[in-house]
Amino acid sequence: MPSSPASDGSGRAVEEAGAETPADVRQGTGGDLPRDLESELEQIEDRYKRALADLDNYRKRSAREIDRRVSERSEQITRDWLEAVDSVERALRMQAPTNELAAGLRAVLEQMEAILERQGVERIGAAGEPFDPELHDAVGVHETDEAPDRTILEVARSGYRLGDRVIRPAQVIVARNTGVRSRGEAGED
Repeated sequence: MPSSPASDGSGRAVEEAGAETPADVRQGTGGDLPRDLESELEQIEDRYKRALADLDNYRKRSAREIDRRVSERSEQITRDWLEAVDSVERALRMQAPTNELAAGLRAVLEQMEAILERQGVERIGAAGEPFDPELHDAVGVHETDEAPDRTILEVARSGYRLGDRVIRPAQVIVARNTGVRSRGEAGED
């Protein structure tokens, strides 16, 4: 009994009517086969190279996306940590400097700042620095002749930078020279 309908009992498949075998293809095509194969090979190679380029682009895009997400998450964690730093600084301002609690709070604040420094976070905004709108938010202006114009007089809330990226701008009070202002007003008349 045959093992399958397309078998002749000897284990070889019977060729169906109209089906071509590799031998038939080689005999019937003459000289066209090498050109057809060469053209098909070129198309396959082209698709292969494009697939490799697509894969390489996907890997690069994925790596950039992962780096971006890690950076965003790191910045968010740092912003959350800065809220705790702000709370400790506010508590310190409310305590007398000689108070034992103030000494403990200063130690905690120093430890928190050391952690931020190890993570590459840098405090920005200090009294005496020139005002830079990229790094500082002016929350107040104080007219005075005792400091140069557009100089930070006081830091209301410290700002922080991670590498070249500002995580939080410093909130500052800026000096405005009354002499500069009056000269400008005199020139307008």
